Parts: sequence; C-alpha cells; structure tokens
Amino acid sequence: MAAGAALADINVGVTVSSTGPAASLGIPEKNTIALMPTTIAGQKVNYIVLDDASDTTKAVANTRRLITEDKVDIILGSTTTPNSLAMIDAVSEAQVPMISMAASARIVEPVDAKKRWVFKTPQNDIMMSLAIVSHMADAKIKTVGFIGFADAYGEGWYGEFSKAAGIKGIQIVASERYARTDSSVTAQVLKLVGAKPDAVLIAGSGTPAALPAAALAERGYSGKVYQTHGVANNDFLRVGGKSVEGEFLPSGPVLVADQLPAGHPVKKSAQDYVAKYEAMYGKGSVSTFGAHAWDAGLLMTAAVPTALKKAKPGTPEFRAALRDALEQVKELAGAHGIFNMSSHDHLGLDQRARVMVKIEKGAWRYQP
Repeated sequence: MAAGAALADINVGVTVSSTGPAASLGIPEKNTIALMPTTIAGQKVNYIVLDDASDTTKAVANTRRLITEDKVDIILGSTTTPNSLAMIDAVSEAQVPMISMAASARIVEPVDAKKRWVFKTPQNDIMMSLAIVSHMADAKIKTVGFIGFADAYGEGWYGEFSKAAGIKGIQIVASERYARTDSSVTAQVLKLVGAKPDAVLIAGSGTPAALPAAALAERGYSGKVYQTHGVANNDFLRVGGKSVEGEFLPSGPVLVADQLPAGHPVKKSAQDYVAKYEAMYGKGSVSTFGAHAWDAGLLMTAAVPTALKKAKPGTPEFRAALRDALEQVKELAGAHGIFNMSSHDHLGLDQRARVMVKIEKGAWRYQP
C-alpha cells in the first residue's frame, strides 16, 4: 500500500427507495446495508443512507448531497430504474463510481463517457426475458398479452421481451400500460382478456405488480400468467394472495437458495447471504432485492483493496482507482450469480444468475 494510504475513512453513500411505491424493494436493500463490512483492508467504512421515497427528483438530490456534503467515494443505489437513470449525470460529472440495484440494461449500456462510472447488480431484462420465453415455448404458448409500468421499467421490458418473443415465434397480441400508483387496471385487463392470449406477462415490480394479477383473476382469465424478477419478495406474495397462485417468474437463484441442486454454482454464496439476513431480521424475511444490495457490497469490497494501492480514500484518484478496480472483478460469487466485470460489461452476470420459479401455496418453488 502507498505510504499514508491508510489515513482516511471510506465513505459510502446510499440512496434507496425505503418509502413510496418501491418500498417493498428498498426496505430490504436498506436492511442489507447494516450487514456490510465496517472495515475493508484495514480501512474504516462509513455508510450514509438516505431515502429517495421512490422519487427521481429526490434520488438526484440525494446523490448530489452525498457527493458534495458527505464527500462519498462511491454511491450504492438506487432501487428503481427511473431513479438510477436520473442519477447518472450527477455521478459522471463528479466522477464518483455508482453501483445500482435496479434492473434495466439502459443503466449501464452502452458503456460511454457517462456510464463508465456506473455498474449494476440485477440481471438484465433480456436475460430474464429469454428465461420466460423459453418456458413459454416449452409450454406451447403461441400468443401473449403484455401489461407493464408506464415508465422506463415497463418500456425496457417491452423492448427486450419483444425481441425474445420474436426469436421463439411467440406473438404479442395486446400491450397495455399502467402507473405504479394506479388503484385500478380494469380497462387494460379487459383489453388483454379480449385478445384471448395463451399467456400474460406483467412487467411490474414490487407490490404494484399484484394489481393486474388480481384483475386477471377477477375476470376469470385461465391462461398462464408470468411476472418479472421485479416481484421476487414476500410482500408481493402477501399482497397478491390467491390471485398470484400458479404464476411463473424468472429470479436470481437466491430466492430459492435452499431448493437449488447441490452442484449449483451460486448455492453456497446465496445461502451465505440468506443466513446473514435472516439471523438479523428473522426467518423468511429475505428477498432478492436485498440480495442485489448485498452483491453491490461484495463488488465494492472486492474493488477497495486494489484501489487502496493507488490512492487515499476521499480523493479523486481513489474514486477513479475504485472505478477501474470494479471493471477488473472476476469470478466473484454473489447471492445472485457469478460476476465477471470488464470495460464493456458493467453487470458481469451470465446464465448462472437465473432460475425459473413458480408460486405454489403462497411460496416460491424452484422449477428445474
């Protein structure tokens, strides 16, 4: 280590959506920060955690505050795609690395002058779309209806799912949108049901994704219903209740860690996170969203020792070295998959990061 490199603390800024429509995602992320290391490579680590209330303007304000007032070396956040996209300008201007816990590929692709500062941990929509479409093809599904959020999450999913469906010759016969804060989707669901699709994909996240599922159940829709990995928490099961029974979704392996076969490459690292989280917050409390935050912490922890060899925390040189070190992370076993970052891939996950899951008797069931 460079002489004097051990003088300053490492300050980690966190903005998550622990209130608002995305709270069921942001709360487990916030809870996970408390499990992260307080020292890395002999350096003290301070976490400054803010709530952006699921609001893009607040997410940007939090980011600017963390950079200017708290002088953070790295930012973890935010929870949702719209918030994370809104934060990119602020972190790239200040040249502070950011690891997002939101899903859209647009957060990190293409790696340009701005996005070279941005990394993320959740699986890309195309990876999860391909998992869904493969499952649909195996079930002889030919037509599908789509209903998604009227924002970057829903649009991103529609784009990627359309591509994946096209590969397998599955036709999208209806496409609808709704807001995260809507209390009814009756009109949209009537149009979906009227198109008589073999299956419906709901591209929402957290508890608001249960709304179309309930409306489809009320209308007696009998086709298969699919969700995205954006619903993989117990709050969704609680709110969805019987109306989400039998639905399918792609997920990170952590959701069904104990059900994975013994040789699964992510089983041990997923179980490690589950054990730590449940030891603090109780049995059955774990969610995939907290695990995205955990993986962000693992990436940061892996990169810090390399960055410390080049510069002191609290300096522009350290932040640049940390960014460079994140690109060099290889074969890091996380709760969701194995990370192999590079200068052109700021996610670094492959097919080991996804499984298919069915909701059975109010619980998640691994589908081999």
